[in-house]
Amino acid sequence: MIPELSPLRELLDRHVVGHDEVKRALLLGLVCREHVYLEGPPGSAKTRMAEVIARGSSLRFFSYQLHRDTRPPELLGDIVLLRRVLADGSEQIQQRVEPGGVLTAEVCLLDDISRAPGEALNVLLRVLNERRFGDHAVPLRCAIATGNPQGEAYANEPLDPAQLDRFTLQLRVQSLLGSGDVAAARALVERFASESPIDAAVLEPVIERETLDALSARIASVEVPATVRSALLAALRALVDEHGCGDHNSLLTDRTFLVKALQLMRGSALLDGRSRVEARDLDVLAWMTTFRVPADVHEKVPDVIASAARTAW
Repeated sequence: MIPELSPLRELLDRHVVGHDEVKRALLLGLVCREHVYLEGPPGSAKTRMAEVIARGSSLRFFSYQLHRDTRPPELLGDIVLLRRVLADGSEQIQQRVEPGGVLTAEVCLLDDISRAPGEALNVLLRVLNERRFGDHAVPLRCAIATGNPQGEAYANEPLDPAQLDRFTLQLRVQSLLGSGDVAAARALVERFASESPIDAAVLEPVIERETLDALSARIASVEVPATVRSALLAALRALVDEHGCGDHNSLLTDRTFLVKALQLMRGSALLDGRSRVEARDLDVLAWMTTFRVPADVHEKVPDVIASAARTAW
């Protein structure tokens, strides 16, 4: 891990046991200014990790637990009605939003996003995608959304692939017990047998905004060799041609996989302190395809990446 981000990674490790892959993805999203979606069962530390990384990074933070009755003002700010009396004596009523919530945050946590009603969800996703509200740009660097798994047990309706596409990084989060990670489960028991959990709301920042800004600016200078570019295209062609990922069952958009993939690969190299992208950075494709391709294909993505890398070299 690059020294500039080590304090934030160490903070995550102090407050959350295990989940190394998710921690790295969250740091990648923060540095690359991309949104992250985490799906997993209750109690698997999704919210905890998002809160720790947000509060440890000196950025303006907004957290909201979405529910069936969520309305846009709860996410965007207060609606203000302005009354004007015109020259002819008639009245004119105007409405505007006093920015708050997502419109003023640099990092926001959107818990249980799939529970939001359509009216609020559509407005929210448009802001996340455009990073604008009306004519005004918003300072949002990274939105971290969480959701429960699909199924009747959780009484939720999953987001469709087009909605999830707003989140460049997408990960499934397993509980330590469910994943079979006995060592991590034991470490969690041992830790909280001797100490009490700390409220994430009282955490002090461990890195400055300027540090994150400088890291984000450095991404553009990370070199992407021709061999890696060829491997990226080979992996994407394999998903389409060999694994049947077409418009009817997948969402492999040019914007995400020909543009944002390069940004994330550069960011992955930067997290390791490298100025040049390597074949291992293609692994970000596994975090980009979680809900964009069929589940059985996603299981094969590591093999697709490995094969594409061998072919390009």
